[in-house]
Amino acid sequence: MRNQQLPLAKAVKWKGCVLTYGHFSTIHPGHIRYLRHARSLGDQLVVALIGDHNGNFAFSQQERGEALNLLGIADGVLMLQSDELDDAIHKLQPSMLVLGNEYKDSPLIQDTLDLQRKLGGSVQFHAGDVQYATTDLLKKSERDLLQRRKCDFHAACKRQGLGQQQLLAATKEWSSTRLIVLGDTIVDQYAACEAFGMSAEAPVIVVRELKQRDFIGGAAVVAAHIQALGAKCDLVSVVGNDNTAQLVKQELKRKSIGDALTIDPSRPTTFKKRYMVENQKLFRVSRLEQHNLDAEIENKVINNLERLAPNAQGIVVSDFVYGVVTPRILQVVERLSKTHNLLLFGDLQCSSQVGSVTRFQNFSLLCPNEREARLALQDKESGLEHLSQRLLQETNSERLVMKVGTEGFIAYDGSNEGKIINQPFPALSVNPLDVAGAGDSLLALLATGLASGQELMPSAALACCMASLAVETMGNTPISADSLRKTVLEVMQA
Repeated sequence: MRNQQLPLAKAVKWKGCVLTYGHFSTIHPGHIRYLRHARSLGDQLVVALIGDHNGNFAFSQQERGEALNLLGIADGVLMLQSDELDDAIHKLQPSMLVLGNEYKDSPLIQDTLDLQRKLGGSVQFHAGDVQYATTDLLKKSERDLLQRRKCDFHAACKRQGLGQQQLLAATKEWSSTRLIVLGDTIVDQYAACEAFGMSAEAPVIVVRELKQRDFIGGAAVVAAHIQALGAKCDLVSVVGNDNTAQLVKQELKRKSIGDALTIDPSRPTTFKKRYMVENQKLFRVSRLEQHNLDAEIENKVINNLERLAPNAQGIVVSDFVYGVVTPRILQVVERLSKTHNLLLFGDLQCSSQVGSVTRFQNFSLLCPNEREARLALQDKESGLEHLSQRLLQETNSERLVMKVGTEGFIAYDGSNEGKIINQPFPALSVNPLDVAGAGDSLLALLATGLASGQELMPSAALACCMASLAVETMGNTPISADSLRKTVLEVMQA
C-alpha cells in the first residue's frame, strides 16, 4: 500500500506513532539507515518533513515527500508548512521522537524535547546502525537488486540534469589532461589453486598452486587507469632494488606511463600474494616495509615532483601508508599546487595500516570510505551526513566522495559559492567478483574528469560506471575509455 503524505491538520490517524524529523533534501544511505532504525521501534513510523519556507533546498517538499514514499520505510509523511515540530508533537503525541545524533547537544531543540517528555513520550538520538556490508541478497534476487540500482542511478542522473550524450561526450575530453600520481607502488599476485582438503596432521587447508598472475596495484594502477582513459600520466613512487621493481618498470613502459620511480635499497617493492580457489580468496601474504623514506630518497622524490609539476593539471595522492607520502613530501605537494595552480586529489587507505585522511589539507577532492572517515575523526556515532560535513570542514577540502561500500558513494560538491550539494550514487554491481581496486578506479576517473575542467557530478556518474567495471574482473585491470562508454550505454538504456 502506498504511503500517505498528509498536512498536519489531517494527521490524527497517526497518533502514538514513532516520529522522525528532517528536510531529507537528498536521500542517501545514511538516511535509509536512520529511517530503518526508527521503523524498528514501533508499529507506525511517520516522517515530519520540513517545508519549503527558506527556499534553500534543492528539491520541493512535494518532491522530497515522494522520494521518502518510494523508500517504503515510513507509514506516512507529515507535510509541515515550515519547521513546526512542536505542533506535530502536540497533534500526534508520538510514543517516541527519534532524532539524529547532531541534535543531541543542540540548545535550539531543548524546549521541543521537554515538550515530548512532558506529553509522556520518549526521545532517542540515533544515526542508524553503522555497517560496512549488506544483507540485500538475503531479501531479493540479484536481478531485482541490479534493476533497483540502475533505477537509482537514473534518478541520480536526472536530479543532476545528466543525460547519456553528455556523459559520453565527457569521456572524449580527457586527451589533453596530464596528471602526476604520487604514492605507494604495489604488485599484486593472484595464485589460482586447487583445493585438496584438510591435512591429516593438523587442521590446515591443503591446496595445490596451479597458475599465478601479477598485476600492478596501489598508486601504479591509479596511473594505469588514468592512462587507459586517454589522459597522460606520470608515476612518482618508490620501489626496491629487486625483480618486482623491474616488472613494474616494464608495465609502465608498456602502458606509456611516465616512469619517475626512485630505487630505495632499504625496502623491497611492496608485494602482496593472494591464494584463491575458484573465485574465493583464502588468504593474503604481504612482503613490505612501512618506515618513512630517509632524507636522500625523499629528496629524489621531491625532485621528480618539482620537475613534472609545471606540465601537469593536478597531483593524485594514493597513500597506502607504507612510508612514501611523508609529511615533508606532502608539504611540497601543497606548495607545488599553489605555485602551478594544480588540483589535488587524495585517497588514504588504512585497512591494515594506521593513517588518517585528515593529513590531506586544502585538497580539491578527498575519497575516503566511511570506516576511514570515522577512524580519522574518531567518530563512530554521528550520522553519515554529519560525518561528511565535519570531514569537509576539518580538511578544508572543496569536494568529497564518501564511499559506503556495497551502497555506493555520496558525492559532495562545495566548489560553488560555498554551498555544499550532495548526490548519492549506487553500486551498480550487485555480486562483485573482486572488490580490490574499485576505489583506485574511482579515484582515477574523478581526478581525470576534474583535472580536465569537468564538474564533479558528471565525473561522479562516470566513476560509478567505472567502479562497476573494475569489480567484474579478478585483479587490477585498467579500464579503457571505450569499455567505459559501452557500460554507460548499457546502464543508461536499461
